[in-house]
Amino acid sequence: MKSEELRRLTASDPLTLEQEYVMQHSWREDADKCTFIVLDAEKWRAQPGTSEESCMAGDVNLFLTDLGDPSLGEIEVMIAEPSCRGQGLGTEAVLMMMSYGVTKLGLTKFEAKIGQGNEPSIRMFRKLHFEQVAVSSVFQEVTLRLTMSDPERQWLLEQTSHVEEKPYRAGASEPR
Repeated sequence: MKSEELRRLTASDPLTLEQEYVMQHSWREDADKCTFIVLDAEKWRAQPGTSEESCMAGDVNLFLTDLGDPSLGEIEVMIAEPSCRGQGLGTEAVLMMMSYGVTKLGLTKFEAKIGQGNEPSIRMFRKLHFEQVAVSSVFQEVTLRLTMSDPERQWLLEQTSHVEEKPYRAGASEPR
């Protein structure tokens, strides 16, 4: 990730290309991570035959790393493409990942750790009913949490009722 702004917003360290490949491989293979790639749907539809890679806007990730609490997932989102920010893609991606976590993985709690200076992300998660539970001055981040009560679960499923899960088609080059 070459963007200084993205590294600051995501609290990421600069990586070599080799380190990026190792990280991507681990994310694909590890059972404790889920990643959805966020595509710019307008670009995808406007340019038939274009590659998925050229339409990538960001990603949303779910980490299942708390062995003491398998009902908890740590969620994060990054809309890397500046022209795609502020359009609701992050919100939609987080809602879809949370729905997947609830319906497919049995998650009932979500946490988001966000840099204190990343106000847009903090506002987005608060809009999605997350509440602040901790502040780390050492890491300069806030932790927000959402526990899925029955009303929260119903609200989430209503927000994502339009989403249709489809099998991934390797080498896909056109929207369906």
